[in-house]
Amino acid sequence: METFKDEVLKRTHNCGQLRIEDVDSSVRLCGWVRSYRDHGGVVFIDLRDRDGITQVVFESDESEDSLYSQARILRNEWVIAVAGKVQPRGQERENPKLPTGKIEVVVSELTVLNKSDTVPFEPDEFSNVSEEMRLKYRYIDLRRPEMANALMTRHKICKAMRNALDDDGFIEVETPFLTKSTPEGARDFLVPSRVQQGMFYALPQSPQLFKQILMVSGMDKYYQIVRCFRDEDLRADRQPEFTQIDLEMSFAAEADVMRITNKILRDTCKVVGKDFPADEDIPKIPYDESMAYYGNDRPDIRFEMFLHDVGEIVSKTDFKVFVDTIAKGGIVKAIAVPGGAKFTRKEIDGYTAYVGDLDAKGLAWCKIEGGQFAGGVSKFLPQDVQSELTKQLGANDGDIIFFVADKASTVNKALGGLRIKLGKDFKMYDENTFAWCWVTDFPMVEYNEGEKRWDALHHPFTAPKAEDIDKLDTDPGSVKARAYDIVCNGVELGGGSVRIHSPEIQKKVFELLGIGEEEAKVKFGFLLDALRFGAPPHGGLALGLDRIVMIMVGGQSLRDVIAFPKTQRAICPLTNAPGSVSDKQLAELDIRVITPAQNAPVLE
Repeated sequence: METFKDEVLKRTHNCGQLRIEDVDSSVRLCGWVRSYRDHGGVVFIDLRDRDGITQVVFESDESEDSLYSQARILRNEWVIAVAGKVQPRGQERENPKLPTGKIEVVVSELTVLNKSDTVPFEPDEFSNVSEEMRLKYRYIDLRRPEMANALMTRHKICKAMRNALDDDGFIEVETPFLTKSTPEGARDFLVPSRVQQGMFYALPQSPQLFKQILMVSGMDKYYQIVRCFRDEDLRADRQPEFTQIDLEMSFAAEADVMRITNKILRDTCKVVGKDFPADEDIPKIPYDESMAYYGNDRPDIRFEMFLHDVGEIVSKTDFKVFVDTIAKGGIVKAIAVPGGAKFTRKEIDGYTAYVGDLDAKGLAWCKIEGGQFAGGVSKFLPQDVQSELTKQLGANDGDIIFFVADKASTVNKALGGLRIKLGKDFKMYDENTFAWCWVTDFPMVEYNEGEKRWDALHHPFTAPKAEDIDKLDTDPGSVKARAYDIVCNGVELGGGSVRIHSPEIQKKVFELLGIGEEEAKVKFGFLLDALRFGAPPHGGLALGLDRIVMIMVGGQSLRDVIAFPKTQRAICPLTNAPGSVSDKQLAELDIRVITPAQNAPVLE
């Protein structure tokens, strides 16, 4: 067993700190061997820790137990401590890619702190390794500078957010993880109670009810950096457990919540050296306008190429797809793609397949060449229709026009998705730019065709606009909510609302959503009771910390900025969670597991 004195661990610097100004300093470093190079008489080691890399040098003195001889047995990912003197590398050997690239440390003392087996992959070779392998050996993957930087940036962002909220008079209050199952839009993770047999806790999807109760209790300004849990299908920007910056304010309207959110994000941007616009320069885009021109409620405003409803224009044609769709209550929208006339038929077919994956039945098109419409559906478009389309779309010679005809939700999903893909494919914006906007004036409810009822678009505690309250009884679909989302580069980073603080209005909203008095009492009784005892007007918002960090560091997935994430199948390859438990544990909970085979339907 190798032993060493504690003194060897007393670092003077981290591996990313030394600069040319430190030449001739005596230093002590600890870290992992990133790479090993034996140049015959000199061994060069790149020593790595979370802060960076320093080149350390072992020179031969021709003795059998020289440091050079000891260094020759070192291998990648061994953990070592070195002491030595800083010297300049010399102009010809400088590495401009490293902050420490002008210096090196000539070693006078070496201690091997721990050896490493051959690692399943080198941290620098992560791009050739499957994500599941990287997650299984996450401690190796986290040694990458990109991952270390992401987690350190995350820490700095949390610190900046806490400071911003503290300066504004917010206090951090923790809310329970073991709570009651309530309908908030996704499945709950359930936790069985051993003490209360047959009963279940739920892990919170958000602290929504508790933060409203904190307002009733007079806390005035609350925040929390909190874990939330949703048992839902996963994708690149979702995880079953995620982190929110959750905040709530009493005696506040929409503008107050937006102001503090802007302040938080402005300080967050400073962490990564990005600018954040002045409050008055951030566009506020109504929901209806966002859906009309962008096809979604999280508009990417880095480029234009808007969607246009051309139903009234193309209804004058003989093109059956357009005419029949409009007759059935559907819509036709179009976009003009600058320079798109150069698209080959293969490229057009590729975009047709793309919108097909977004539920569109097809993609109609025509090109503008030499001032004339050509190809695709152009033969169905009379000259006057062509002129009107050109004017409305702002189309020019050399453009291509794409059309989608279907029900509104399908058209917006397909053509809005195509707009985003085209913008990325043809670099219509600067990827280093942050474009922020607020989306406002959301509908209060949306009609659920499948279940023939109204659903809350956000959640059932969102307040309707005062001027629309009477419409809750007569025209619910036209009621606007006091809700708002903050969006950056087409990614929703947070959302919130002014809440219902009146028991009477809350009851009316529950009735609209088909939640009867008894059901409301069972599911939300503790909040409804609180609203009867002096609830102040209040509002708040939750920001997705994981998404914010992902945007700030240029990550492609939430898994790039979470230390120990789950896969898209909600599995942790590192710990093999979820896993089975013993029969004894199940018996204590009075639970029996029915395997899928036993639970399968009987086929006749």
